[in-house]
Amino acid sequence: MTELLHPVDGIPEVVASERELTTAATAIAAGQGPIGIDAERASGFRYGQRAYLVQLRREGAGTWLIDPIACPDLTPIAEAIGSAEWILHAATQDLPCLAEVGLRPRQLFDTELAARLLGLPRVGLAAVVEHYLGVTMAKEHSAADWSTRPLPEPWLRYAALDVEVLDELRNLMGVDLAKSGKAQWAREEFDALLSWSPAIRVDPWRRTSGLTTLKTRRGYAIVRELWLARDEIAQDRDISVSRILPDRALIDIALAAPRRVDELPSGHGAIRRFARQWVAAVVAALNLPEDDLPLRQLPAEGPPPARAWAEKNPVAAARLSATRAELTAFAEEHSVPIENVCSPEPLRRVVWSPPATWDEASFVEALGETGVRPWQAEIVAPLLVTAFAAHP
Repeated sequence: MTELLHPVDGIPEVVASERELTTAATAIAAGQGPIGIDAERASGFRYGQRAYLVQLRREGAGTWLIDPIACPDLTPIAEAIGSAEWILHAATQDLPCLAEVGLRPRQLFDTELAARLLGLPRVGLAAVVEHYLGVTMAKEHSAADWSTRPLPEPWLRYAALDVEVLDELRNLMGVDLAKSGKAQWAREEFDALLSWSPAIRVDPWRRTSGLTTLKTRRGYAIVRELWLARDEIAQDRDISVSRILPDRALIDIALAAPRRVDELPSGHGAIRRFARQWVAAVVAALNLPEDDLPLRQLPAEGPPPARAWAEKNPVAAARLSATRAELTAFAEEHSVPIENVCSPEPLRRVVWSPPATWDEASFVEALGETGVRPWQAEIVAPLLVTAFAAHP
């Protein structure tokens, strides 16, 4: 099997000025058909998820590599693309950082999501390219620090190749989606991505690894203040949070609850670098009134965990089990991951709090209110009707 090593048009120069950006926009506007788009970030190196390189390729326009740090407003590129279809791989990874520089799709095709719907065993770009095009792609630079300037030539070659294959991939996958009767499924999924935005997490500090080892609300308050202090330091210095201090160190500090710098735990070199900030965070938490301490567990929203259903509501548990069994069979028959047919949370919500009438139309409506797409609701609703009839 051959390896894809060199962009067909060579490695383009990086667009890093307004004049070059205008040239790129003119070329892209003169191109035809959909446009392959990708973005490279510096996850693990820099704070946040901003784009440090944007790659575009369109028939008749060639490949363009744009530095969004030098050219932070890519509105001219957006105007050049117009309503043309975007082709991306794993769109949700890139849509937020592309929107930050003024790029928002009006229609799109996600090759990773298409691969899931088609039941491919591996859905990374290299695996999908190998499956459809019979060539291998090197992915050794995917986790590089793309904030590096100037960007090394091997990285630019990698970036150009990432968009070079997207158009051909999209065409081949489109044919397979149509042949398998999944074209409408894919279209609804792609259309849903046009209004997608990352979920805003409530109390993101609660995702700190090891948090549940703390047994008091005061301990949770200390972690919260430490988390916020770390986040502020990382943002101010534009450094990845994990490079400031690992979660394990936050837990160790919370367990020690130091009021002075010399009481900070040892074992994490980074603790000493910002010692005063950590102590200030701990003291702030220790001085909080009891009523201001965070709860160790937030009040549950929606239905209880499925494992508790058998005790709390055995009829609902039986309905859920029956629906899941039929859904699993459907997913296996159509070679699609079950979570892409219907994710667990909306299914649990509808089974736990069903509509007043248990007919197909009512279940379609109830599922739709949870964000389930029409194609998914049309599959799941009849299964719910059957399950509810079997367990009245």
